[in-house]
Amino acid sequence: MFEALMSDIALTLSFLRLTDIIDIAIVAFVFYKLSSLVRETRAGTLIKGIILLLIFTWISDVFELTTINYLLRNLMQFALIAFIVIFQPELRRALEQVGRVNFSSLFTQDEKNDTELLASEIASAAVAMSSRRIGALMVIERETKIGDIVRTGCELNADVSSELLINIFIPNTPLHDGAVIIRDNKIIAARCILPLTPNETLSRELGTRHRAALGLSESSDAAVIVVSEETGKISFTLGGNMSRNYTEDSLKKVIIKVLASDSSDNNDNSLSKWKERLKWKK
Repeated sequence: MFEALMSDIALTLSFLRLTDIIDIAIVAFVFYKLSSLVRETRAGTLIKGIILLLIFTWISDVFELTTINYLLRNLMQFALIAFIVIFQPELRRALEQVGRVNFSSLFTQDEKNDTELLASEIASAAVAMSSRRIGALMVIERETKIGDIVRTGCELNADVSSELLINIFIPNTPLHDGAVIIRDNKIIAARCILPLTPNETLSRELGTRHRAALGLSESSDAAVIVVSEETGKISFTLGGNMSRNYTEDSLKKVIIKVLASDSSDNNDNSLSKWKERLKWKK
């Protein structure tokens, strides 16, 4: 039986053409997109019910359960009509999303928009915390992976938003002490412990957060944003160098430039270039 099954599969594959593979791939992609649109919605629950009805209909057909099969087939017709009527708003929203797709920028614009959104959320949070003298330490992981740092904290895996960042660093909350690690536009961990810089010539004005930011940037290519609890000043650290007194607009611009350089330049050249730009002044 197994040999017959393998023989049938081999025979089918022998007639498989490149266009058939493309056809299957397109259908699979469409079904994946449809499932992502209705996932965790009311329509998703109804679709699961329809799939179960299809399975039961097939089983009743195989075992020749005529009455059950007749009832299920008629019920399926009403189920499809009910799906269209009841979930008309969800279907319309899904079609609107499909219509808004810009195919010319499908592979380039999304990454740019994600970077700008990330920079905007971080800059907005930093300025809000600066005005309220809330200390913060935010790390953006780049090419060098810092999993050992992530493991020292509490894993979150949450979307980056200014509101969430502010809430994390509110004093006397469980996650406020330590650093937030951002990887691939996600807050993957909070309350992480960073290594302190061994440099003993730094100004006494710099506290533990600034020394931790410099320490991590000296051992990796991560970009670190610091909000001073004492002065409210916003600092940006990269490659062991720190620049200070950022505004929301200037912080957003420097984050975008650094992250954009990751995809356009060689990492070593990019890092050396930003080392020259970010010279810390006492």
